[in-house]
Amino acid sequence: MKQLTKAEEEIMQVLWQLQKANVKQIIDELPEPKPAYNTVSTIVRILESKGFVDYEKKGKGHVYFPLLAKTDYSNQSINMLVNDYFQGSFKSMVSFFVKKNDLSLKDMESILKEINKKDA
Repeated sequence: MKQLTKAEEEIMQVLWQLQKANVKQIIDELPEPKPAYNTVSTIVRILESKGFVDYEKKGKGHVYFPLLAKTDYSNQSINMLVNDYFQGSFKSMVSFFVKKNDLSLKDMESILKEINKKDA
């Protein structure tokens, strides 16, 4: 699976949120300063060529929708991060974030409870 650029990911975040949108609706959801219509349209077409989005014709325009679930992309991105920076070790990654972010014991307990809920 191909990685998204920052701009592409920003557009995908909007599409994942809205599920279906035309270019104007995507722009409406983006923060100020709003990008130009042609910029967003170009990025959406790039996402289409990469296989991340597809479209339906609606009148004279297109309504775009994601082909890839956000969770699938997130899982793939996390796996790449772990493989590229932590030699494939989730334990090393968690240890790194615990040390760098100075997690409290309470925060760690909360994280463990969430993990245990998912395993149950």
